[in-house]
Amino acid sequence: MNIALRLAWRNLWRHKRRTWLTVGAMIFSNLLLVFMISLQFGSYRMMIDNTLKSYTGHMQVQRDGYNDNQKIRNSFGNIVTLASDIRHQLASNTVAARGVAFAMTSSEQRSFGLQLIGVEPQYEARVSNLPGLVKKGRYLSDSNAEEIVIGSVLARNLRVNIGDELTLLGSGRDGSFAAGVVIVIGIFDSGNTDIDRSMAQLPLGYFQTLFSMEGHGHNIVINADDLSLVPELQQRVNTILAEQNNLMVLNWNQLQPGLQQAIKADLVSAWFMYAILIVLVAFSVLNTQLMSVLERTREFGTMMALGLKPVRLGALVCIETFIMSSLGLVIGAGLGAVLAYYLSIVGFSYPGMEEMASRFNLPDRIYPSLSLFSVFLGPGIVFVFSMLASMYPALKLFYLHPVSAMRSA
Repeated sequence: MNIALRLAWRNLWRHKRRTWLTVGAMIFSNLLLVFMISLQFGSYRMMIDNTLKSYTGHMQVQRDGYNDNQKIRNSFGNIVTLASDIRHQLASNTVAARGVAFAMTSSEQRSFGLQLIGVEPQYEARVSNLPGLVKKGRYLSDSNAEEIVIGSVLARNLRVNIGDELTLLGSGRDGSFAAGVVIVIGIFDSGNTDIDRSMAQLPLGYFQTLFSMEGHGHNIVINADDLSLVPELQQRVNTILAEQNNLMVLNWNQLQPGLQQAIKADLVSAWFMYAILIVLVAFSVLNTQLMSVLERTREFGTMMALGLKPVRLGALVCIETFIMSSLGLVIGAGLGAVLAYYLSIVGFSYPGMEEMASRFNLPDRIYPSLSLFSVFLGPGIVFVFSMLASMYPALKLFYLHPVSAMRSA
């Protein structure tokens, strides 16, 4: 094996330019794959965080069955006390109680149906970015104030502005008639038309009074410091709620399954582009090794005439490819990891991203997500395809006749 490695190494550097061109193609493709895959995973992480922070949160405590049947009666009691207890045991302020109801909202000119969310004003900003998206007026401050924050599309549809009154009509938790008048104190613009048109927020204390909740609510939103910490945090919350048989903890994937499906669909389209790059590199290796075999036809014929079996010659070609692929993998993955690590610290931005981020209260940079998986996934596939590409030149040696091979020019 030692002799085979020495022969393979010598053969590779017979044509230094050709070898370095092939290795260079591998290095470039591996560097690009590591960077793009890390950036893609980082963008998914940012997309998930931004989507969840607009309303859902990383996880929610709900009454069993509420997620499938979101009726006002499917609530649970002492929600503010329970949220405070979870906040204390987790030693985290990223916990907020909410109530959810549907009502008819009327201005002097128009009426629209919308979803009303009762929130704890002092904690909502910890679990949602909507408080930071208020473009006119201010956000909620008093838990019992008769005030409301609405979306920009709803404000336009109702033809209201800051200081105007809205009449709310709905059904209470006990089946009673819920009616109230609130003042518009803030208008937010999330960039999501559905949210800006069909959702508004009230102080939780007034919400409970308006809809006869008697201290009840519908969900407690909890955010983790990082998306990767969600499973561990969910387990801790389940432990806290061990005695609450009617409550369950749902993570973001259970609350918004469509988000994961969208990511999978995007992955498929991205890997189609990656596959083109990988195939081009594989054909480059095939071309290099095929040219190498054809140039050494006479040499191989002489070696076979001396008793060397075709399988040994084929193994020699595969070893040459292995050395080239290993060089491309190590150097390319190393450079890609260094680039991705640097950008994971300083971030990556493209023209226009900062302006869009400031408008919608989003991060102005994407931070690649670096891991062993993102570093070696792409280069590993390039390595495998390169080795497969070398099989054809190696198999040609099995059909090589020593006499005709030695007579070739």
